[in-house]
Amino acid sequence: MSARLAGIEIHASDPDALVAFYTKALGWSFEPKAFGDVPYWQIVTADGLPTGRLIKRYGDGPQAGAAVMGAVMSALVDDIDAACTAASEAGAVPAMEKFPIPGEGWQAYFQDPDHNVFGLFQADPGAGS
Repeated sequence: MSARLAGIEIHASDPDALVAFYTKALGWSFEPKAFGDVPYWQIVTADGLPTGRLIKRYGDGPQAGAAVMGAVMSALVDDIDAACTAASEAGAVPAMEKFPIPGEGWQAYFQDPDHNVFGLFQADPGAGS
């Protein structure tokens, strides 16, 4: 068996604030939905397909500068420098500056306003050479 990734889930202490952040930083749109009486926001990315959901966090959130405790999603971008600027202007804090992954592309990591770590990735086979 080989499982394929079905989507991402972003936990938010203040869902409305993170919906606004990811809309500004990555250009995503969000559709309000619910599991019974539990609200969530369906994430729709550039390809127009649902990619995952943003839900209210129940319990303590991550602390600024803490180690990653789980999986980290990375968004595929066309221009990592422009995406890093947009993320910063939207309120993200750099967690790891842009660096090459030789033969693959460029990667950078940020913390969103709720301290969730996310990555930006630009494909570039010439990166690091």
